[in-house]
Amino acid sequence: MVLDKLGQTLKNVTDKIASTVFVDKKLIDSVVKDLQRAMLQADIDVKLVKELSNKIREEGKNEKIKGVDKKEHIIKIIHDTLLEILGKEKKELKLEKKGKKKEPEKVMLIGTYGSGKTTTISKLTNYYKKRGLKTCMLGLDVHRPAAAEQLEQLGKKHNLDVFIDKDEKKAEKIYKKYEKKLKEYDVVFVDTAGRHSLDKELVKEIKNLGGKISPSHTILVITADIGQAAKKQAEEFQSALDVNGVIVTRMDSTAKGGGALTACNEVDAPVYFITTGEKIHDIESFNPTSFISRILGMGSLDTLIEKVQSAVDEGKSEKMKKRLEEGKFTMDDLYEQLKSMKGFSLDKVASMIPGFGKMKNKVPEGMLGKQEENMEKWKYAIQSMTKEEKENPEILNKEKTRIQRIAKGSGITTSEVKSLLKQYKMLKEFASSGKDMQNMDEKQMKKLAKKFGGKMKF
Repeated sequence: MVLDKLGQTLKNVTDKIASTVFVDKKLIDSVVKDLQRAMLQADIDVKLVKELSNKIREEGKNEKIKGVDKKEHIIKIIHDTLLEILGKEKKELKLEKKGKKKEPEKVMLIGTYGSGKTTTISKLTNYYKKRGLKTCMLGLDVHRPAAAEQLEQLGKKHNLDVFIDKDEKKAEKIYKKYEKKLKEYDVVFVDTAGRHSLDKELVKEIKNLGGKISPSHTILVITADIGQAAKKQAEEFQSALDVNGVIVTRMDSTAKGGGALTACNEVDAPVYFITTGEKIHDIESFNPTSFISRILGMGSLDTLIEKVQSAVDEGKSEKMKKRLEEGKFTMDDLYEQLKSMKGFSLDKVASMIPGFGKMKNKVPEGMLGKQEENMEKWKYAIQSMTKEEKENPEILNKEKTRIQRIAKGSGITTSEVKSLLKQYKMLKEFASSGKDMQNMDEKQMKKLAKKFGGKMKF
């Protein structure tokens, strides 16, 4: 999980405040010391750390606030200040269908070498494709030899449209070559050349390119591991190239993510997305409120729902919803869900479930990884079933020889086939209960999780 150490310290601090009888100078000093250490380790600017410390100390001295209210007020001060330094509001990269417009929206990604522009482009293209837009990738990085090939491989792997020219060395000519074809799309994501730093040559090249393609959005891609240096990089790119927003990559592999996020907010360069891994679905829109909830172990339903939407096509989702309303749920339906979940990290998804963060330490190590392995085996089992068995899985429990045949045909054990049948039964009950996750509040979600939690077999 992103910024684990900071999150754990914040949880400990709020628990310490909530459980104390009196809010005195000793408690305040202890809380401030813990927060300072954690925030500095997360590479958050010393000035911002000092501001938060001073606010907490001032509230601790405020004698007008009494008893429990005072404790709650200090916890709120911590939450609100974190929200302020990360960015108060969620900033969205809003892209729409072309409609009557002749030109598609063009999103140009820029950044230095190694920032992850090319992989991020594939994630964005997939992200908006799953939301009903006709998207494609255009490779205009003519300096890095492997850039075009990498984009081509990502397109093939994830069924994304891509336009490249491995032989052409002028980006403008590549754009001109595909200009007419690109008009068939709603959104074109453009990969550009990087440099080791923002130099005059790079600025000139991107400005010339921008003049030719007229991007509707120019997005800077930076890595979380540069920490506070993100402030200088964001300022320079914004000043030279009129950057609209930022995507912060590698948020899963560094303790400096706090520095990168707060730095971008300081220079008024809104963070649109963060990426948390190498897989195609490891991208999420950055919502400061949800982000704080997650590092506090409180989960985020909005982010969880967005993650699910990134895996499922809108058309297939509507079709599935209709089938569920009609009371139909077969093994073929379950198979489609398992295919959609391919590439997901259950550990990351689970961290978004409200309440799971507090239970995470109680979950046996490797348990979620085991569940991912089971999902892969279950797909083979379903492929080994007859049409009758897929449509009426209940018959398998009545005829044990069928289970033995399926196990043999899929190369798994009979107990693993039985585990699949139990999972199917639980999901069918869940579906038939008529619950719509997107319309649930947190209380309803926890109640439902409690009801079905005991039936989840790992």
